Amino acid sequence: MALIEIRNLSKVYPLGESVFGGGAKGEVRAVDGVSLDIHAGETLGLVGESGSGKSTLGRLVLRLIEPTSGTIQYGGRDLLAANRSQMRALRRDMQIIFQDPFGSLDPRMRVDEVVAEPLVIHEKKSPEQRRERVAELMRAVGLDQSAAKRFPHEFSGGQRQRIGIARALALRPKFIVADEPVSALDVSVGAQIVNLLAQLQREFGLTYLFISHSMPVVRYLATRIAVMYRGKIVEIGETEQITGDPAHAYTRSLLEATPEMEMRAGLG
Repeated sequence: MALIEIRNLSKVYPLGESVFGGGAKGEVRAVDGVSLDIHAGETLGLVGESGSGKSTLGRLVLRLIEPTSGTIQYGGRDLLAANRSQMRALRRDMQIIFQDPFGSLDPRMRVDEVVAEPLVIHEKKSPEQRRERVAELMRAVGLDQSAAKRFPHEFSGGQRQRIGIARALALRPKFIVADEPVSALDVSVGAQIVNLLAQLQREFGLTYLFISHSMPVVRYLATRIAVMYRGKIVEIGETEQITGDPAHAYTRSLLEATPEMEMRAGLG
């Protein structure tokens, strides 16, 4: 069953006036006519090189940026027709884990405040209820309760990413866009985060759009893989088929560029 249905989705950015063409303008098609389904309970891996449009597509799905054209349906509901208050309600179900585990956390807020922020915005809970929920979330992502009163800069990159994951889980979402969540971490720490995401998916019945440039990471976590090149999906299929018998030359080049041993030590 498709939780999210994307049809002919495009995002076009206009370019400024050309210094050579006498005022002629162009455009960049960051996402170019993408159609795909994301099924409830699966991890769809979205893989491609930097600049392929992966992160733009992830943000379009959440309406963090607005598309130029196309449609997005979530649970049969037209996301692009939703007004601001309707989108506010829908955001409880749809969250994002960012690439940079430091830049995405407010350095002025203690960890318990960071994790509780979505609860303050979206739910009318008492301070005690919020404290209990924060404690639950920190246990779920493998952080000690003693971390609650510390600031993000006091933690390692992997620990900060765990804080970001806890915040993303605060409202019990159904769908999470994980945008290169391990690319800023070393291999062993990244492997721990990937294993944590797999564990949380089993525990909470999550659906992931997992964005990465690393085929070994996507191979480990994803149910299906979509390969993105210059704004388009050039190949999509079951993980075994994409990694074992790729049909597109670009997919083969990605497999050759990221050898299997890259994540083996940590993902075992």
